[in-house]
Amino acid sequence: MVEPKQEKWHEIVKRVEDVGVDGLELNFGCPHGMAERGMGSASGQVPELVEKQTMWAKEAAKTPVIVKLTPNITDITRTAEAAVRGGADAVSMINTINSLAGVDLDSWNTIPHVAGKGAHGGYCGPAVKPIALNMVADCARNQYVNVPISGIGGISSWQDTVEFMLMGSTSVQVCTAAMHHGFRIVEDMIDGLNNYLDSKNLASVMDLVGKSVARYSEWGNLDLNYNIKAKINNDVCINCNKCHIACEDTAHQCIDMLQDPNGKSYLQVREEDCVGCNLCSIVCPVEGAIDMIEVPYELPPMTWNERQAALARFANPEIGLAK
Repeated sequence: MVEPKQEKWHEIVKRVEDVGVDGLELNFGCPHGMAERGMGSASGQVPELVEKQTMWAKEAAKTPVIVKLTPNITDITRTAEAAVRGGADAVSMINTINSLAGVDLDSWNTIPHVAGKGAHGGYCGPAVKPIALNMVADCARNQYVNVPISGIGGISSWQDTVEFMLMGSTSVQVCTAAMHHGFRIVEDMIDGLNNYLDSKNLASVMDLVGKSVARYSEWGNLDLNYNIKAKINNDVCINCNKCHIACEDTAHQCIDMLQDPNGKSYLQVREEDCVGCNLCSIVCPVEGAIDMIEVPYELPPMTWNERQAALARFANPEIGLAK
């Protein structure tokens, strides 16, 4: 990570390769400290700079060049494409997310602070995993990002590794989990991954890579007529009523509190009003107490895009369908 000058990139690449590295990762993602000096995410948020600096590194490099991308951007595929245009052998994502950890309610200092002053830092760990998965998937399904992807962001188990590979990563990187548990956690992840491959009768982790990418699409391609309902299993339910409160106050008000002939209270979903939002099962503290059940529906599959196309075909300004 150096300032965006050709001679600086040539110098650091040569110096690093002189010590015998197997490859280089260009840090276009660090959001604090270096960004104020024109490095890190300050460069990584500008596709033209990503392309140019990647090109400069490749001019001097004899080993593979990986470009590490910042998530602090609207569309990470733009910078990923720029890295590819610059000659990157691979891209890695995501680097950390701009954040403020908190504020001390007694001193009113930021957490952390340096002599009473604070600044934003880079957020990482399990909380960023969903963001990272989305960005990896976006790049994996982009025809112009045709280089390997190294997945980063909250990976702390073999299950996380499998998810990233299914969404297009050919490798993964671990940092926060190693900070918490030491390097031995990687051995556990490798053992778990090997066992998973055996259970699926797969010969290689490469048999996982990208297998779920085609299933990840845009909202307009989802079936509007897909019908799923919540079902409360009263033999497992502990009657904490969290699902009722959540549904009543913030969702579709379709969970009723009833009493059986013996006066015992129980909860029941009114299926006709349930839209399958899944909120009740998320807030439920008891595994198996609420299931989301797919219900047959008489209407054929229909996406939003298909609906709009059909309306356009049959539009008639006189009856207002064009609008």
